[in-house]
Amino acid sequence: MKRLLILAALALVCLPLGLSAQTDAERIARAVLGAPTRMQDDVMVVKWNADHSHTVIREGSNGMVCYDRSGEDGHPAFSVQCTSVANLARVSQNRRFAAEAADRQANRALVAAAAANGTREAVEYGSVWIRLTGDSAETASRHLTIAMPMATTESSGFPERGEGGGAFLMAAGTTEAHLMTPGR
Repeated sequence: MKRLLILAALALVCLPLGLSAQTDAERIARAVLGAPTRMQDDVMVVKWNADHSHTVIREGSNGMVCYDRSGEDGHPAFSVQCTSVANLARVSQNRRFAAEAADRQANRALVAAAAANGTREAVEYGSVWIRLTGDSAETASRHLTIAMPMATTESSGFPERGEGGGAFLMAAGTTEAHLMTPGR
């Protein structure tokens, strides 16, 4: 009787885990929603491994890669991201830093140290980063940035503040510099 109760308790604990596990087909269907509609059929889709490496679950042909981040620490119930395939090493490093850091400030310190000592993975200049996040795919909002490492107001012509409502440069003069686009 005691064994039966233990088995029943284990089944109840494991049941939600089985229901929430995504198949690769489900992961692909979610991830591609972050890409522009005309690109969705040809994006690469990856899933991330515990060691911050990735596994390709669908090959792509247009240079864009997407992945599902739903339910990860700090991410809402629905969260997908897309960028250039050339940025995969940067994403892997970002994921490693996030896992190693105790908080946001410690994460920034790891990024700054890597930039200072030359080990920061390069980002493709001009590449887009698209995030689609929310409580569900139906209510998710899109956020788009464009990588412009080391760009400044002087070199790019973009202001460092978005008060005018247009695009602006964030983290100017650093390896993290990027163009913020309005409208979230």
